[in-house]
Amino acid sequence: MFRLSSRRLPVSPAVRFAPALLLAACSALAVEQPQTLTERYERDVQRIVAAVQADNDAMPLLQELCDDIGHRLSGSPQLDDAIQWAVRRLRAAGHDFVGTETVMVTQWIRGEESVEMLAPRPMSIPMLGLGGSVGTPAGGITADVLVVNSFEELQQRGSEARGRIVVFNFAMPTENEREGAGYGAAVRYRYGGAGAAAKHGARAALVRSVTTRSLQSPHTGGMGYPDGVEQIPTAAITTEFAEMLARLQSRGQAITLRLNMEARTSPAPVPSANVIAELRGRERPDEIVVISGHLDSWDVGTGAQDDGAGVVTAMAALNALKKLDLRPRRTIRVVLWTNEENGIAGGRTYKQVHADELARHVAAIELDSGAGAPIGYGVEAQDKGKRARAIEQLGEILGLCRAAGNLPAYEGYSGADIRPMLDAGFVLLGQDADMTHYFDIHHTEADTIDKIDPKALTNHVAVMAAVSYVIADMDERIGN
Repeated sequence: MFRLSSRRLPVSPAVRFAPALLLAACSALAVEQPQTLTERYERDVQRIVAAVQADNDAMPLLQELCDDIGHRLSGSPQLDDAIQWAVRRLRAAGHDFVGTETVMVTQWIRGEESVEMLAPRPMSIPMLGLGGSVGTPAGGITADVLVVNSFEELQQRGSEARGRIVVFNFAMPTENEREGAGYGAAVRYRYGGAGAAAKHGARAALVRSVTTRSLQSPHTGGMGYPDGVEQIPTAAITTEFAEMLARLQSRGQAITLRLNMEARTSPAPVPSANVIAELRGRERPDEIVVISGHLDSWDVGTGAQDDGAGVVTAMAALNALKKLDLRPRRTIRVVLWTNEENGIAGGRTYKQVHADELARHVAAIELDSGAGAPIGYGVEAQDKGKRARAIEQLGEILGLCRAAGNLPAYEGYSGADIRPMLDAGFVLLGQDADMTHYFDIHHTEADTIDKIDPKALTNHVAVMAAVSYVIADMDERIGN
């Protein structure tokens, strides 16, 4: 029988101090555990947001861009002036690199234009030719009108369209205006109306302006012609006149319009440029986080919402990080895109020029939804797992920006200029704004700086600066 001795045995020093050593080891392991993004960056983000809200240069920059230069159509002298202005301002801020990269762009020229109703009574109709449209023959086009509400109705009444001016009276849906209402449904008529009407022998096409509210304001925008179909002139008219023409037709009134357009496209592309500026990373300078907006606009208004706000947000965000001496591990690169409105040549050319370094891009952010209050971030990535992880990480980062708004992250559209890089494998982010009143002035003469809320613009700068800093500094790539 084994018997335990009651005698006290000597204990070695190693055994005697084992509890203390174990406690120390556990403490060391606790220290070595990776911090959450909140634990690591809460102080930095709060510092960035507070500094930007106290002082930033977004509104002064926007005043110079809109009031001193004005609208900036691709290929125009005004866009050339804006490119040089952006370079001067970014160099004055002292960034590590500032320069331009040549982009060949389509040059569309509006010329003189008008729409007149001749019957049932003479009157002038407010209009704007659509970007990319051909012009009318000398003397214009005089023709009777066919009003339709949809492509489907045009298909049903196609035989009536021959020789006429087709008017598309599709009303932009009003639901969920905060997130852009029914833009996607309505813009199909602006882009494809001319091609659809031409297939049925129409001489021209007019589209109801893409907006949910109007005070006789026509809205321009881009259009395109399908291959193998005659190119006919096309323009936008106001919602009020589209409705009036529909009423006249429903009462059996014959309507005759005269359309004059001098629109033309230059036979060859002309040079423009993307503007580039960098805050170089302290440890991984070859890895890139892009922040961006597009510098071009349509040739009406001054492009304050679309997209002067995005341009100055990116510029002011980089300037703020420079002033705070916050240099992340990776490089933050501002890109001010050219030719978003009628070609996306800036985004496509960037992808080609930087093909060798796209594998080192970590994320790209674009703000192109105006300067309403920031409402969140849309996340795109080809890999579903990467997208889900990026939404989770970005949600935590945005939670630190609560002083600038309650900003969720979600699966959603990023931006027209950065989307060509979707197949490059990194995360694309759209910084979204409240668009409740965005389409009131979108692509109109009313897109001017007085519509900008300085507080909302400031919060956009704060969010873009904070989000780009954390993404550029965090240990792992966002989405990994």
